[in-house]
Amino acid sequence: YFVKYNKEIIIKSIAVLFVTAMLFSCSNNTQKARDFLADMNLPVGTSKNAFHVYKDSGRITSKLITPIMLDFSNRESHPYSEFPSGIKIINFENNGKDSVTITGDYALSYSKTSISEIKGNVVVVNHTDKSRLETEQLFWDEKTNYFVSEKAFKLTKESDTIYGVGFESREDLTKHLAKKTTGKLETSEE
Repeated sequence: YFVKYNKEIIIKSIAVLFVTAMLFSCSNNTQKARDFLADMNLPVGTSKNAFHVYKDSGRITSKLITPIMLDFSNRESHPYSEFPSGIKIINFENNGKDSVTITGDYALSYSKTSISEIKGNVVVVNHTDKSRLETEQLFWDEKTNYFVSEKAFKLTKESDTIYGVGFESREDLTKHLAKKTTGKLETSEE
């Protein structure tokens, strides 16, 4: 009986020792996981049906709405977020009312440079003056609040419609520079 009992204790002890060694050999090294995901070109996070609210001093300044957001913040040189199924951004300026809405079929947003690229059926609407920009690609500098596009565009104002290739403006579509333009323009002499 004593030999049988010692044998059981030895086997159980070896099993406990083995399991303990396995548990302690696992490390919680998130950097290794992030590097692996970066090497495999995989995001570190995925958000579905994301609704992100940006605030400044307790006041809502903008909302971002997207069906899918992929977080590639594990990239050392150029961390970014990808919006493969489209994006809608609503900026608020006038006492919480919609000021500017930006939509597109696809977007990339680079966090280090604060530059975003929006592609495919891009529409920018200024709700205050009812102006509307339509193009296939738009670069947005969030630091300077400035848009740039080298693609064909259509800018609709209250009394004008301008077509062209190449466009720059503030994000509220005021003070714009339109390149290679055609269309009907109303002007006033001052």
